[in-house]
Amino acid sequence: MNVRQFAAVSLSAAILFGGSFTSASAKGGADEKGYKETYGTSQITRQDMKDMINQHGDDKFTVPSFDASTIKNVESATKTDENGNKIKMDVWDTWPLQNADGTVAEYKGYHIVFGLAGDPKNPNDTFIYMFYKKAGDDSIDAWKNAGRVFDDEDKNKANDKYLKGQVEEWSGSALFTDDGEIRLFYTNRGDFDESKELFGRQTLTTAQVNVSEKGDNDLQVDGIEDHKSIFNGGDGKTYENVEKAFEDRNFNNNHTFRDPHYIEDKGRKYLVFEANTGTEYGYSGEDNLYNRAYYGKSMKFFRDELKNLQNSPKKETAELANGAMGIIEINDDYTFKKEKKPLLVSNTVTDEIERPNIFKKDGKFYLFTSTRGSKMTIDGIDDEDIYMLGYVSNSLDGPFKPMNKTGIVLHQDLDPNDITWTYAHYVIPQEESDKFVVTSYMTNRGYFADHKSTFAPSFLLDIKNKKSSVVKDGTLEQGQITYDGQ
Repeated sequence: MNVRQFAAVSLSAAILFGGSFTSASAKGGADEKGYKETYGTSQITRQDMKDMINQHGDDKFTVPSFDASTIKNVESATKTDENGNKIKMDVWDTWPLQNADGTVAEYKGYHIVFGLAGDPKNPNDTFIYMFYKKAGDDSIDAWKNAGRVFDDEDKNKANDKYLKGQVEEWSGSALFTDDGEIRLFYTNRGDFDESKELFGRQTLTTAQVNVSEKGDNDLQVDGIEDHKSIFNGGDGKTYENVEKAFEDRNFNNNHTFRDPHYIEDKGRKYLVFEANTGTEYGYSGEDNLYNRAYYGKSMKFFRDELKNLQNSPKKETAELANGAMGIIEINDDYTFKKEKKPLLVSNTVTDEIERPNIFKKDGKFYLFTSTRGSKMTIDGIDDEDIYMLGYVSNSLDGPFKPMNKTGIVLHQDLDPNDITWTYAHYVIPQEESDKFVVTSYMTNRGYFADHKSTFAPSFLLDIKNKKSSVVKDGTLEQGQITYDGQ
């Protein structure tokens, strides 16, 4: 047993049995009260998640049910394989082309969404496609497919060592700039090959996407330019980098560094992204279990929950769990400028708080994230629980306070084999309405012969400061991204 392990075991005994112990490895000198260190970040606490269970089933937070018989595939989502065969693709995570304030942008009379799509039989076929339709036509059948955004050789054209190793394209966001250009932010996922010490590096990446109108009703991608990496974790002190994540070859450690979401504030540009905390911001490890900041305010809850964790099969997962909503400032040319401390962390709760979505509305910053019960370490939350959590702040730097007391905004508890199962919920502020449109995808990849992952029916959400509720009878068309109040 090394010194770190001895300290943790001794501290555990002291807390559970009423003794006193000071751990050199726990910040602040831990005793029978554990220690409390927020590192200046906001927390998704274990108490919040436990209390959230009591909000399951509340109509205000429940994803609407959908009629499976009405659900359509995205008919334009097809591609031709190397043998000339036509393949109907799955379409999952999508994001609209947005103005800097988060509202949906209109490009020459069209609405555009970018999305991940691929062959249902090949889980590694994950690339970004561009879909578009005339503004005002909300039918799922209106969406056309302009094809892949990037050619296979695009990653090799830029003099960028991270791009050259790209094997998949993962989620991000898209900005319609003041100059009328389309700026895409996405995740470059590298190869995983332990023999070559490659561990699926995730890199925040950007490119300008050139688009033109072809005929009267069609758009086409005319290629990309300014394709470049932005950031993938730096030295690992603020955000866990891939080298640190797998230094001991523990592949139970779920490393995340992805889903860049663009936001502006006071004339400056930022990317908010999914990450894990670095070595100076509450890194993963057994000491995390003794940090009361990750539990909540009650000392009794801390003691009881820690005792439960010590005897739980989820103990190791809780030790490793260090999810974060990261933020960096970028320059006007979309290159990296500087790191900032995490906006929100989920240490001991989960490693994955995905698809950050942030915008400013009525003077407040709203931060949303999708997460799965299957990745959590909370008793009473199971593999079928799906959430979108929400947080509010008066400043981009925080602190971010949970909406609806616990952070719950949306919840679904549905068999993943149901075609109406949804995930990756995304809140879009509207120009013409005080309501917010929520999009997502529906149907798990490759589960059915005829049903593909597709645009889910959108629905309306009311948001007032820290409170939100799903609008009754507010279901919209599949893939609808705007709502004019009608």
